[in-house]
Amino acid sequence: MTLEQSILEAIRTLPQEKQRELLEHAKQLVQTGGAKKPRKNGKGLWADLKVSVSAEDIDEVRREMWENFPREGF
Repeated sequence: MTLEQSILEAIRTLPQEKQRELLEHAKQLVQTGGAKKPRKNGKGLWADLKVSVSAEDIDEVRREMWENFPREGF
C-alpha cells in the first residue's frame, strides 16, 4: 500500500466534519509550502539596531532587579 492509499483510507474513516478540517489544513500546507518560518533569537531581533549586550551587562541588570525584591516570608 502506498502512502497516498494509506492517507485516503484513513480519511475515509473520518466523519465528514473532520474531513473538511483536514482539507483546510492540506490547503494551508500547499499555500505555505509546508515550511515553518524560522524563529529569531533575541539577538537577531535587535541586530539591526547595533545594540551590544555583554554577559556583564546582563549580570548587572539582574543584580539591580533582585536588589529590591521583597525577601520577607522566605
